[in-house]
Amino acid sequence: MAKLKLSVIADDKPVKVTLELPAGLHSDLVAYADILAREAGQSPADPVRLIVPMLERFIATDRGFAKAKKSVSQTTPSM
Repeated sequence: MAKLKLSVIADDKPVKVTLELPAGLHSDLVAYADILAREAGQSPADPVRLIVPMLERFIATDRGFAKAKKSVSQTTPSM
């Protein structure tokens, strides 16, 4: 099996999200949800539920963002 960057999606409070995705990206989300479900032995989740964990993972692993965020927080005066 392929090593996916996401693990099982936590059952969290649902949040309504409205956005438009390119058809190709939506197809990839559907495929990712199917593969993730197969690996976890579950039924596929709604692909929309992948968006938040993917964004969280992206932000958590973006070294440039972490460095910039740290730099901004060090130069911002505390209240």
